Amino acid sequence: MRQPSLPRSRRPSRSIAHRETIEKLHDVMRTARGVLALDGDQVAGCVFYAPDGDHIDLFRLAVLPTYRRRGVGRTLVEYVESRALALGIPRVQLGVRVALPRNRAYYERMGYRFLEARTHEGYVEPTYVILEKTLAERVKG
Repeated sequence: MRQPSLPRSRRPSRSIAHRETIEKLHDVMRTARGVLALDGDQVAGCVFYAPDGDHIDLFRLAVLPTYRRRGVGRTLVEYVESRALALGIPRVQLGVRVALPRNRAYYERMGYRFLEARTHEGYVEPTYVILEKTLAERVKG
């Protein structure tokens, strides 16, 4: 049975993770760094990050379901924050879809705060928010 079609402005934005290809990942890796969390030889999770002026963009944090709620995601986020500090960059920013309030709460528990709402192309209302964590007090000058 098909679900009713909602107007484009009311549809939740969908994750691009399921449409990921090796070619797209190669493109991302031209300007960003990726980090894997391993359990032996098993990949448990990953995250990408890239410097962007006065902040680091953290994106595509993913943890396999069997490794969730075990600190893998937090460890990956903290790794990106440590890289920002090592580079002397005072802030980390990330985007969270409006349709995923639990993800937003997850980052807010780690000290990330609302910066602004943004809208994906083709939508009328905001579809994601930018959260930011300031690390400046810990940056050594």
